[in-house]
Amino acid sequence: QNMPQRTFGIDYDCNCFVKDGHPFRYISGSIHYSRVPRYYWKDRLLKMRMAGLDAIQTYVPWNYHETQMGVYDFSGDRDLEYFLQLADETGLLVILRAGPYICAEWDMGGLPAWLLEKESIVLRSSDSDYLAAVEKWMGVLLPKMKPHLYQNGGPIIMVQVENEYGSYFACDYDYLRSLQKLFRQHLGDEVVLFTTDGASQFHLRCGALQGLYATVDFAPGGNVTAAFLAQRSSEPTGPLVNSEFYTGWLDHWGHRHSVVPAQTIAKTLNEILARGANVNLYMFIGGTNFAYWNGANMPYMPQPTSYDYDAPLSEAGDLTEKYFALREVIGMYNRLPEGLIPPTTAKFAYGKVRLQKVGTVVEVLDRLSPAGPVKSTYPLTFVQLKQYFGFVLYRTKLPKNCTEPTQLSSPLNGVHDRAYVSVDGVLQGVLERDKSLTINITGKAGVNLDILVENMGRVNFGRYNNDFKGLMSNLTLDQDILVEWEIYPLDMDGAVNHSIHGYPDRPKRSGGNPLNYEAPAFYTGTLSIPGGIPDLPQDTYVEFPGWTKGQIWINGFNLGRYWPVRGPQLTLFVPRNILVSSVPNNVTVLELEHSPCST
Repeated sequence: QNMPQRTFGIDYDCNCFVKDGHPFRYISGSIHYSRVPRYYWKDRLLKMRMAGLDAIQTYVPWNYHETQMGVYDFSGDRDLEYFLQLADETGLLVILRAGPYICAEWDMGGLPAWLLEKESIVLRSSDSDYLAAVEKWMGVLLPKMKPHLYQNGGPIIMVQVENEYGSYFACDYDYLRSLQKLFRQHLGDEVVLFTTDGASQFHLRCGALQGLYATVDFAPGGNVTAAFLAQRSSEPTGPLVNSEFYTGWLDHWGHRHSVVPAQTIAKTLNEILARGANVNLYMFIGGTNFAYWNGANMPYMPQPTSYDYDAPLSEAGDLTEKYFALREVIGMYNRLPEGLIPPTTAKFAYGKVRLQKVGTVVEVLDRLSPAGPVKSTYPLTFVQLKQYFGFVLYRTKLPKNCTEPTQLSSPLNGVHDRAYVSVDGVLQGVLERDKSLTINITGKAGVNLDILVENMGRVNFGRYNNDFKGLMSNLTLDQDILVEWEIYPLDMDGAVNHSIHGYPDRPKRSGGNPLNYEAPAFYTGTLSIPGGIPDLPQDTYVEFPGWTKGQIWINGFNLGRYWPVRGPQLTLFVPRNILVSSVPNNVTVLELEHSPCST
């Protein structure tokens, strides 16, 4: 017996997609596997299916799989093929956004920071070094994807090339042509390749390319007719597609949490579907920027750990009023599946965790930087040190007595992104990109001036994507350039996992500290989850009363950044899969500024 041929393509006569010979319209939702623990993939996908969606859309972040050049990781939470298989088993088709650039409010828009080792590289262009790296990566990724294409028995119906390229300054058609050729070479001629751009002729001018199907993105509340007319300027016939119909919006530290009312979205969604158009809801579930994965926008504004997005499923995968409002609209056009919607996961309040100070970053430096410092006359960047995320300590000696407060400055705004300055172990203040370029310090000649620099996330959108981290330019003390640096790359995550615990008591430092700052320090504690109670551990949230800014790990898993004094995010989501009830859970906190512990 012959299996019927599986096909998916575009019919320009009926202005529609055609699946297995029949006209087909998809209603899809975005979920980023890199923002949801593998443990919860199935739960989130099932909730999406039960909302009446027939497809999902996901990004592939190149830097998530190739953090170090030439070292590829597709295991555990990075097991993209397993994610595709789960989507397939759940009855969802997949629209794959393969990059190489993805934006996504993700560090450097998914591009690996090691690309910046060639400082003059022009990202997202036909720069030969950039293209060579892209070709190598796509030579790894795309052959893995090929068996998962719809015509090969898998769930992938379409593959997006690049992302909103029309919003980028380079406007390099040769680049898009090279990508098109590369994708065809690895995936064949059958698969639908497409682009996504803002719904205006201006954006489509540099974003669309003949041979790639041009789609648009636009928000609720606008003029749907006008938006699709923009798509028609590039694609006079073929299916109407909104690839990013926004269900909410992104957040930045220090700004209000974005909220978009469910009714606004439901109304525009209905208008899109009534037209027979295809739509992807961005996001359907936002998830979490664990560890250091958040991106940033310009002027420099980093995004928080939560990528909740005010989406129909919350960051923790909870069902919301918006979920049911949109499900109702979808149900007018798609048959809703029979059966029960998986419920919102139970949360459990475990109570307080007592933390004890382990030591300051300077005190435990030998464990954080086992290879010791790199010596350099002038400061080096993170990329020059081959450290791409987290923290680096820059140390020099105070060249003169500063008995009176003396100005330490970054005259060229070269602190990327935030620097915690201490003299002889006493915190003096904070320098911050675009915000605080000068502080006053005091201290004796010859003592250590320590500058702990935090990479707060690379710019993910626009021309400043080549976001170098660390001290980008010289610092001055009273207008004299500081030289002769010892630069310590810090492996915070390795130390938290292995060697930071169990320190002998350190001698207390004498001398008052006039400012409300303490030197950056580690604190640890344990959380015991009672055994014998069914269904524990459960999801929870951690809050930080009296803490200021830092990073938190639970059982060595880097949960992300906390910064309640700046907000809007006050609590961090803790998925149950990182907790255990068999032994006490280790909680380690790196507080960068001021902790409530007086000891």
